[in-house]
Amino acid sequence: MKQRITLAFLVPGILLAMMIVTFIIYAPDSLAGAAEANAAAMAGQSALPWWAWPIILLFFCFILGIIAVMAGVGGGVLFVPLVSGFFPFHLDFVRGAGLLVALAGALAAGPGLLKRNLASLRLVMPVALIASSCAVAGAVLGLALPANVVQLCLGGTIMFIAILLLCSKNVAMPHVEKQDALGLALGIRGSYLEPSTQEVVEWKTHRTLPGLLLFIVIGIMAGMFGLGAGWANVPVLNLLMGAPLKVAVGTSKFLLSITDTSAAWVYLNKGCVLPIIAIPSIVGLMAGSFVGVRLLAKAKPKFIRYMVIGVLLFSGAKALQKGLGM
Repeated sequence: MKQRITLAFLVPGILLAMMIVTFIIYAPDSLAGAAEANAAAMAGQSALPWWAWPIILLFFCFILGIIAVMAGVGGGVLFVPLVSGFFPFHLDFVRGAGLLVALAGALAAGPGLLKRNLASLRLVMPVALIASSCAVAGAVLGLALPANVVQLCLGGTIMFIAILLLCSKNVAMPHVEKQDALGLALGIRGSYLEPSTQEVVEWKTHRTLPGLLLFIVIGIMAGMFGLGAGWANVPVLNLLMGAPLKVAVGTSKFLLSITDTSAAWVYLNKGCVLPIIAIPSIVGLMAGSFVGVRLLAKAKPKFIRYMVIGVLLFSGAKALQKGLGM
């Protein structure tokens, strides 16, 4: 089991380490470039100096990390619309940082999920092959399109996510009578120990082909908007393919470490991953996540969930407004 976990995270871990080394090497140039690229926008929108914004972003992402954990959503899906709407950073920089935010959270959570059999390599591999390839295509497409077009698409997507969160009712243990031929051929099945009952839960999937086809769209959207894709992975794996909710959540987390790594390289290659934005974002969200886990037992998740849905609707409307130039 330890060998499986090590091999599964070796490639994404090395890639993330390479990204960090690249940050260190090019940090001075990137910081200067970020300041220059955003100077005009910041001067027009705020009297604050450019160096104040990363500090504000750090504390903003700390609060965002707390809310994301208590609401049960990924930090990336909140990060991109809110930061692009309220901070004077170019959308390309925000999307690049958003992918690294989702990637950092996935790599932190993944080993523990694999150790408990809550993330299935058999389920991840075919899905990751499709989603990561399409995420690269989505990243290239998103960088090629005009910023206002991407803002419009982002606004529509965020509002769709809010409605999906409002309407979706995940099933803890979907009933799968018979595994389909594709799922059987790929060996997509497994088991895990349910701590609440101390029972070994056996599971398998059905409707595998429609699920895999949907990950084409999910991968493109993840790369194009830098959102991560946990908001879409879990409903498809759980409601459509019939994976238990815990397996769907765990597999989704592990899947993000592959999908977001692929898309992040495109943004890094285009100069859209800047330490001045990415580092405060990752540090703030990770720190906020640790606090959010401690507060989770005392908070009312239902209230937080509806609050997040309201925030997403508002930020989606703001993205639409920016895309329309209003």
